[in-house]
Amino acid sequence: MTERLDVFEHSRDEADAFSQYPQWLQERLRWFNSLKFGLIIHWGIYCQWDCCESWPLVPEDDWSRRDSMKCWTDSGKDIAVFQQRYRALNRTFNPIAFDPDAWAELAAQAGFKYLNFTSKHHDGFCMWDTQTTDYKITGPDCPHHTHPRADVIKETFNAFRAKEMAISLYFSKSDWHCPYYWTPGKPALTRNPNYDTHQHPEIWEKFVNYTHTQLRELLTDYGKIDMLWLDGGQVQPPDQDIRMDEIARMGRQLQPGLMMVDRTVGGEYENVITPERMIPDEPLSHPWEACLTMADDWCYTPNDRYKSASELIIMLVDIVCKGGNFLLGAGPTPEGTLPEPAVERMKAIGQWLDVNGEAIYNTTPHPPYKRDNLCFTRNDEAVFAIVLPNEKLAQTMEIVLDEPPAEAKQITLLGQNEPPAWQRDGNCLRIDIPAHLAAAENPFVIKLV
Repeated sequence: MTERLDVFEHSRDEADAFSQYPQWLQERLRWFNSLKFGLIIHWGIYCQWDCCESWPLVPEDDWSRRDSMKCWTDSGKDIAVFQQRYRALNRTFNPIAFDPDAWAELAAQAGFKYLNFTSKHHDGFCMWDTQTTDYKITGPDCPHHTHPRADVIKETFNAFRAKEMAISLYFSKSDWHCPYYWTPGKPALTRNPNYDTHQHPEIWEKFVNYTHTQLRELLTDYGKIDMLWLDGGQVQPPDQDIRMDEIARMGRQLQPGLMMVDRTVGGEYENVITPERMIPDEPLSHPWEACLTMADDWCYTPNDRYKSASELIIMLVDIVCKGGNFLLGAGPTPEGTLPEPAVERMKAIGQWLDVNGEAIYNTTPHPPYKRDNLCFTRNDEAVFAIVLPNEKLAQTMEIVLDEPPAEAKQITLLGQNEPPAWQRDGNCLRIDIPAHLAAAENPFVIKLV
């Protein structure tokens, strides 16, 4: 995944984020924005090694190659040998414990409302039964092709749809295995084609057709797709024109109501902006979802460092109060299971959302959005003040709202049987907080009606 930050313009008017689109797309984007919480699964042949997904294949991208990687060759850090061995990982990828029903059940318990799944990352390995290449999960060289649920995309999408989750289809526009992107016999030093696409339009046209064919397969044979989520932002005009207008037209014919994310490119096909590994300081002037990892890496890495469940819940609150969606990443193991630290955190987030989801789902930001340890959301019935953990609260056991809703007549604490004591003090509301909430490590929610 790559990022571009100059598109992140701040806005105090939530309506502005949608008004730039046709009415049908506004409605779809508002629906998507109401979901709030998505799971992104980065999974491919790279999970077998303790290395970054795909990027170490690019000689100039030194940032992606850690000295500690066990997958370096025994002859030293030879990039050419590394590339050869990486590309052969399809021959050993055999996730015998792959059980998408178990993933979907856990995701539902965790409170996720949509799935984003890597159909193909930049390395070009396809996680579906494509007819364009044998470099795929169902290919004869991949041991997983004999698995009764070999077509990972089909099985995963079906399992998550059965739990009533929306589907966001991740697809890399760049493909470092395709001979029409990195042509054989010439060095490929960067993430871009290793030839001049203007001087060799016939090669580039083959790549465009290859890409369109793969997308047509995915948008035809794999059920309802809500979002086409395209990564590889360097693939854009004028030098890498894959004719996005044709892709959009085809996609929306095959999948009516299809939303699109042409990541980091801007323009009419980047319907949702996707800040990566960051949370904007304020609401944005565009629909957005923050893409962040549960651990340090997008893909599975042994002994990865995981954020605590409390940290992840606070991130969710911070994002939602600014009008965004939270796309949280977890990577399955080579065997096809989710790591236990990820499972533990997903269950803990789900337990918090079981109590406090009313302040998250189907809400919009409410001014002042975020102030100190308070975050604000609203729906048609109520305003929610989501209180982040802080030491001062544990001492005072009181929340002071100096800009409360004027119409607030009833105040409750989500998940508590008894309403708190509260009083008006001029233009302020003073709300007593029980000791166990004031000292809790997770946020809690004040509901004002």
